Amino acid sequence: MTEPNSNNDPVNTTSAEGSSAGSSFKAFFRSPAAGALMGFVAVFILFSIFGYSRNFLSVAGITTWVNFASLIGMIAIPVGFLMIAGELDISTGAVLPAATMTVAIVCEHYQMPEVIGVAAALAIGALIGFINGFIVTRTRVPSFIVTLATLFAVAGLTLFLSIFFINNTNSFHHPPEWAKSLFGGKVYGFNSSVFWWAGLIAAFAFFLHYSPKGSWVFALGGDQESARNAGIPVARLKIALFMVCSTSAAFAGVLQVMTFSSATSQANFGLIFNTIISVVVGGVLLTGGFGTVMGIVFGVLTLSIVTQAIGFTEIDRNLSFLIIGVMLLIAVLLNDTFRHLATSWSGTKKK
Repeated sequence: MTEPNSNNDPVNTTSAEGSSAGSSFKAFFRSPAAGALMGFVAVFILFSIFGYSRNFLSVAGITTWVNFASLIGMIAIPVGFLMIAGELDISTGAVLPAATMTVAIVCEHYQMPEVIGVAAALAIGALIGFINGFIVTRTRVPSFIVTLATLFAVAGLTLFLSIFFINNTNSFHHPPEWAKSLFGGKVYGFNSSVFWWAGLIAAFAFFLHYSPKGSWVFALGGDQESARNAGIPVARLKIALFMVCSTSAAFAGVLQVMTFSSATSQANFGLIFNTIISVVVGGVLLTGGFGTVMGIVFGVLTLSIVTQAIGFTEIDRNLSFLIIGVMLLIAVLLNDTFRHLATSWSGTKKK
């Protein structure tokens, strides 16, 4: 006969499991991802209602904003990492076109193997990220100023070298079939970038939330001196984060040139705003130390619906910027609320 207070008591076990599930449920709704999810659901429902007659829910409607989200998203997540760590990178708007032109010039005009062009583009991205991180860690100049300078420097250099090598600021590129399928193909209307983004989401989520070094990123955004005293290699970690961010932007450029078979050397300033807005809407605090990968994903999807799918609704396209502005303001106000909820929940659990 089993004793009522035994550890094997099924009633006690069920109660413990229910308590754990309830705690996880409450913890989720105190996380930044919860606000981002609610924002995404609200926008999705709104657009579904207004766009039902215009096929917003059709395959064509869904792929329109999901394909756009994939390119923005693979840059937004590492940008979010930097913001969590208390830094910012706005040079991505120049890194992406630099990568597209690198692939086009190396492979299209000099007939080098596609692998060489892709490797060169990624190497350029990693180098730019290293320069950004090195300057930020070796000086007291804010990362916003450093990457702003890099943005214009890389943009100008891309224009100059494009004219120097091919006497044109734009270029077509016709990748071989295997490269087109791998980097720029379509599956039921979804670009290859969507599947690459899904893989990167899993990798980034594992790094930030499940690997030991993920806590280092949050520590940087909380208190760098404390992080350094705790033995965290602050300088190396920052440089690595900048390199991941720029390399991700370069990889997005590779996917873009493969998908659209064209490249441009013009800096993409819209990309900068889209990634930062997505990160903030996704629940990352501008002051650092708080955020989640899935929150950023929902932020990217929300922004993509508003900017890309508005043509599938009865909503006036001119209102898209108004919606984004209101959405950004609400997100900033809510993010601090979720941070306080998470802090209070953490303190309650410790007691």
